[in-house]
Amino acid sequence: MPDRLGPRSSNCYVIVSALLVTALLTVDATSLGNEPRPRDAVSFELDVQPILAAHGCNAGACHGKQRGQNGFQLSLLGFDSDFDHDAIARQARGRRLSIAAPASSLLVRKATAELPHGGGRKIDVGSDAYQTLVAWIRQGAPRRIADEAVLESVQLQQTEFALAPSGSAALTTIAHYSDGTTRDVTGMTSYLSNEAAIVQVDSAGRLTAGPIPGETAVMARYMNHICVANVSIPRTEALPEGFYDDLPRANFIDDLVYDKLNQLRIRVSDPAGEAVFLRRLYTDVIGRLPTPEEADRFLNSQDSDKRARLVDRLLDQPEYIDHWANQWADLLRPNPYRVGIKAVLNYDNWIRQQFRENVSHDEFARRLITAKGSTWHNGATTLFRDRRSPDEVATLVSQLFLGVRLDCAKCHHHPFEKWSQHDFYSFAAFFGKVGRKGTGLSPPISGGEEIVYVSTKGDVRHPVTEAVLAPAPLFGDVDLSEEDDPREALVDWMVSPENDYFAKVHVNRIWAQLMGRGIVDPVDDLRSTNPPSNPALLDALAKHFQQSGYDQKDLIKTIVLSNVYSTSSTPNETNAGDRLNYSRHYRHRLRAEVLAEAVAGVTETTESFSALAPESRSNQVWTHRIDSVFLDTFGRPDPNQDPPCERVADSSVTQTLHLMNSRELDRRVRSDPGRAARLAAGKQSAAEVVTELYLAVFSRRPTAQEQQYCELQITSAGENRRGAIEDLMWAMMNAPEFVIQN
Repeated sequence: MPDRLGPRSSNCYVIVSALLVTALLTVDATSLGNEPRPRDAVSFELDVQPILAAHGCNAGACHGKQRGQNGFQLSLLGFDSDFDHDAIARQARGRRLSIAAPASSLLVRKATAELPHGGGRKIDVGSDAYQTLVAWIRQGAPRRIADEAVLESVQLQQTEFALAPSGSAALTTIAHYSDGTTRDVTGMTSYLSNEAAIVQVDSAGRLTAGPIPGETAVMARYMNHICVANVSIPRTEALPEGFYDDLPRANFIDDLVYDKLNQLRIRVSDPAGEAVFLRRLYTDVIGRLPTPEEADRFLNSQDSDKRARLVDRLLDQPEYIDHWANQWADLLRPNPYRVGIKAVLNYDNWIRQQFRENVSHDEFARRLITAKGSTWHNGATTLFRDRRSPDEVATLVSQLFLGVRLDCAKCHHHPFEKWSQHDFYSFAAFFGKVGRKGTGLSPPISGGEEIVYVSTKGDVRHPVTEAVLAPAPLFGDVDLSEEDDPREALVDWMVSPENDYFAKVHVNRIWAQLMGRGIVDPVDDLRSTNPPSNPALLDALAKHFQQSGYDQKDLIKTIVLSNVYSTSSTPNETNAGDRLNYSRHYRHRLRAEVLAEAVAGVTETTESFSALAPESRSNQVWTHRIDSVFLDTFGRPDPNQDPPCERVADSSVTQTLHLMNSRELDRRVRSDPGRAARLAAGKQSAAEVVTELYLAVFSRRPTAQEQQYCELQITSAGENRRGAIEDLMWAMMNAPEFVIQN
C-alpha cells in the first residue's frame, strides 16, 4: 500500500530536529493513551534492525529490493545501518516517526496493520517487538546509544544433529557482542533448510525430519551473520556387522566414502561390470566411445593391472586435450560478436594449448589471470577484452578459481555469506591497473586488435563511501611491495597452500564431471551455507591435488581407479534415495559433444562444421555460434550466455524426438561409406555383425537373447541385409543405454 498517514491528526507530520527531541521526550507517557512503559535505551542497530530483518521487512521481496517498495527502501537484510536509519527517521519529511506519540508512528501502525499495508500484519500490538519499536521512537529514534556494543558473531549451540525419521529438535541461536555479553536470538533469526523434503525448519528454529533417510544443511541468519547446522537422518536398520570392513579399498577415496556411508547405514552398490567401466572411462576421460577393437581387447584381457594401464593410455591420447579444453572453454569463452571472432579463436587455441602442454592448474591460472599483450597474439588477454572493468573480472576469477560467488556483494552484503562490499571491491582492486589500448568493443562486429597492459595507475572505489581501496584478498594477506602488477600477488595468494579454496573448487569440478555430481553442488559455490556432502573427502582430494603440484591428470587417475568410481549405477534397497554420498554411480546423459562423437564412431561418418577444417570433431568447435542442431538439442550453452556457462544435464522429450526423427541421423546410419553399408557388404556372419554392433554402440557383447534376436533379423532379411543392419543400428542408438552413462 502507499506510504501515507491518512487523515491529518494533531500528532502527525512531526518534523524532528535536534532541539525538539529533548522537549518531546518530556511529554508525560500517561497523556499518550495506552502506550507501553518506557524501557532501557534501545539500540537501532542491535534492537530495531533485527526486528525488521526477522519479519522480512528488509528482504528482497519487500523494502529491501533495489528500489524499495512503495517509496520506502531499506538496505537488503540490514547491511547498511546508516542508510536504514536515514530512511526511517529522516526521509519522507520524517513522517514515518512520531516522537510525541510513538504508537501512532507510521512505522508502527503499518507493521501492526492498523493502517493498510501490502505486507500485512508483521507484529502484534503489545508484543516484545512492538514494545521495542515504540520505546526506540520515544527515546528520540537515535542512530546510536551511549556505550553501544557491536555484534561480533552468532553461533548455534548445537551444529550437528542426527534425527530419527519424523523426529524433531530445536536450534538455539546465541549472539555474541563486543562487551562480552550474549543474547538468545533464536526467535529473531531467519532459518532455511537446503532440502525441505529431508528436514523442515520453522521460524522458531524447530527442526522436523521427514520420513525418509537423508541429510541436509540448515542455515541460521541473524543480521549479517550466518551459521549452519548439519542434520542427518540415518536409516533405522543396521548394516551387517563388518560390512565395510570386508570391502576392498583402492585409495583414500574409498576410505572416506565408505566411512560416510557406514555412518548413514547405507550399503554401497555392487561393482559395475567390465564393459560398463570401460564405456564410462572412455566417455569421461577422452570424450568418445571405445572402438569395437579397443573394447574387445580390454574385455578379453586377463591382466590384473589392465585398468591402470588403460587409464595411463587414455590420458596420453590427443582426444584428452580437446575433451577437457572444451569443458574449460564453456567457462571462459565469450561471444565472438562482442569481442571479435579472431580474439575468440585465439582464446580457444590458447586454452587448448595449455592442455597440450599439460600445464599444471596453478600455472594455467597464473597465465590467464596475469595475461598481457595483444589479443591477436596472446589469446589469454581476451579475458580482459571481454571483462572490461575490475568488478567484472573479479566476479569471474573468484567464481572459477576460488569457488566464491561474489556477485551479490557487489551491491550489498552477501545474503548467504560473510563477504561485504568492502571485501568485493578490495578484491576487484587487484585488477584496477589493467589497461587497454587499441580498438575497443563495437558489437556486433568487434574485429580490431587490443593490447592489454599494466598501467601505473588505476583506483577502485567503494561505491558508497567513495574511499579508494587497496587490493586485498578475501582473507589472509598479500605482499604488494615488490609487484608492479597486483595480479601477480593475487595469484601467489590464490595458489598458496594456505588457500585451499583454489584446490577445492577444481577437484570438486573434476569430481562432478567423473561422478555425476559435485561434493559441493553447484560446483563453484563453496560457501558455509552450501556445505560439502563429505567434507573430509573434499579436504583430502584438495590436499592430494596440492601435493601433486596441481596435476589434473594425476587427479583424474586417482579418482577413476578408486572402487567408488567403478560402482554400479543399479540401486539397492538402502541407497535408492541417496543422491549425495556416492553409494552408487549416478547415471547422467552424455555431454552433447560426447554423444555427437558417439554417433560419428558408431556410424563411421563425420559431421561437417562451418569455420572448421574437414573431419573436425564436435569438441573442437571453437564457438557456440557455429551451427549444430544436434549440439543445441543436447544442451550446449546458449551462444548469447556470458561465461561461465554451466551445462543443463537433464534429458528432454526434444532429445528423444531428435534421435527418432532426425534426417541427419538417418542419413548417417544409411551412409554408403558408413558402418552399416560396410557390414552388409562384408563377409562377416550375422553373429559377427551383431557382436560388432554391440561393441560399437554399447561397448559390450550382446546377451544370448539379444544375439539370437538380432541374428534372426539379419538372416531373415534375405537380400535386404543392409536394411536390417541399418534398422538394428538405428534402434540401438535410440536406446537409453546409448544416450545415458550407466
